[in-house]
Amino acid sequence: MTGRAAIATAHWRRLDQQGTDRCTLSQLDSGWILVGQAIWHDGSIDHCLTYDVRCDPDWHSLSADVGGEFGGRDIALRLHRTAEGWFLNDKLQENTADCIDLDLSFTPATNLLPLRRLGLRNTASAPVKAAWLKPDLASIAQLDQIYSCLSQELVRYSSTNFEADLQVHSSGFVTHYPELWEGWVDA
Repeated sequence: MTGRAAIATAHWRRLDQQGTDRCTLSQLDSGWILVGQAIWHDGSIDHCLTYDVRCDPDWHSLSADVGGEFGGRDIALRLHRTAEGWFLNDKLQENTADCIDLDLSFTPATNLLPLRRLGLRNTASAPVKAAWLKPDLASIAQLDQIYSCLSQELVRYSSTNFEADLQVHSSGFVTHYPELWEGWVDA
């Protein structure tokens, strides 16, 4: 294979406020990439962010770019992982050295990354240390998570003070995130 081959595209609508998200998963010669755009209206503020997340062939998150308009200001973020941890615009984020997965707080797309990497089957569970881009987009923190396979299409997601049963498409994209997102996948 040369270049990029699209595998699936997910489309979501927000359930907690006005908004949409669309993301395409593609295979690259060197691994995987998620490319998407999230648009939402929060109170009187509009947000429009594009994102791309790159992973190696084994689904280890390597880097991401996030850009657009957030809260009335232009955003241009570069996230990348080294042995020291995750960097946000060339600034090392503390306590992120053990974080293999990247979690962008504003989209359900990045749940796909640990789900594909772990390949959970038959009621298996696995802990994940995710590099979590916080909702204010100003820093990255370690977020301890647990993914538990309940069935072929249902996964329980748990993190600090939060738990939800996620419906998952065979591509790895979440199609229902209770009270937050619902969507469909073109594969």
